[in-house]
Amino acid sequence: MTVRSDLSSAHVYSRTATTSLSTMLGKYAWQGLRRFASKTWEHTRERKKPAGAGGRILTDVREVFEFNAWDHVQWDEEQELAAQAAVAKNSCSKLNDDERERFQSDAPKFWDSFYGIHDNRFFKDRHWLFTEFPELAPIDVSEQQSRSIFELGCGVGNTILPLLQYSVEPKLKVFGCDFSARAIDILRSQPQFDEKRCEVFVMDATEEQWPVPFEENSQDIIVMIFVLSACQPKKMQQILDNCYRYLRPGGLLLFRDYGRYDLAQLRFKSGKCLEDNFYVRGDGTLVYFFTEEELRGMFTKAGLQEEQVIVDRRLQVNRSRGLKMYRVWIQAKFKKPLVPTS
Repeated sequence: MTVRSDLSSAHVYSRTATTSLSTMLGKYAWQGLRRFASKTWEHTRERKKPAGAGGRILTDVREVFEFNAWDHVQWDEEQELAAQAAVAKNSCSKLNDDERERFQSDAPKFWDSFYGIHDNRFFKDRHWLFTEFPELAPIDVSEQQSRSIFELGCGVGNTILPLLQYSVEPKLKVFGCDFSARAIDILRSQPQFDEKRCEVFVMDATEEQWPVPFEENSQDIIVMIFVLSACQPKKMQQILDNCYRYLRPGGLLLFRDYGRYDLAQLRFKSGKCLEDNFYVRGDGTLVYFFTEEELRGMFTKAGLQEEQVIVDRRLQVNRSRGLKMYRVWIQAKFKKPLVPTS
């Protein structure tokens, strides 16, 4: 009964109760309990923080649920074969020609519908953006230097808005385009949007001629983040050829997209495949899953030079449900040569 009374008093921070607890547990036991609670809280906080620069490597499988994500996860042969079998199963039945044509020709309508449903709730600040692509917001740019950045498939501003918010360049001009008129309207309505520094417009990037408000050979950087995968595979090369046209000599194309056997690909059911590795989601939007080799081939064919190609295999975990989710993304940087290659 004495302990129950002391604990009740401790709830309202009674000095008497604290003394009683200290007596009960012993001075050193009480201090140890406080250190343990502090350590546990710090561990929880650290577990929820992003790894940063891809530096969290799983070396002991018993610790897999200690953090939310692990970088550079290696697949064994069994896992690779299981992924191949899942893709073979979900792509054995293809949509017919009429269905493929409908989803491909109506892509802007499906994206309008997507953004109409999600509105600006779809906006996510990409915390990894400047870590993976520091070229977007360098800290040592001269005040006299002007730069121009163009994002294909800008959506509601997941890249553009952080760029406008964090860039310290006084002469930075940002352009963006998207399939979806709805997405462009949402982007323009955001408080971070600055029409003096940024111009966005609706454009279908699969068109042969781009109706853009800038000249050829003018863009310092072109950004494509989870965009090329939404386009028909047969039109991808044309898109990259146009990127080459509008990049200035020495300019960079920054790229990130879905890799082959990503969890999203393995989850597709049969009847959702348009062609090999190209699927339609439940909302009508399309997605393709790349290999490192085919991306390198398309970029090189466009005349661009490889600076970086990384296959980012990451393990994400849901601790409460005990789930392990294997993600695969491909990140690349390609440069337009100063002198055209023959």
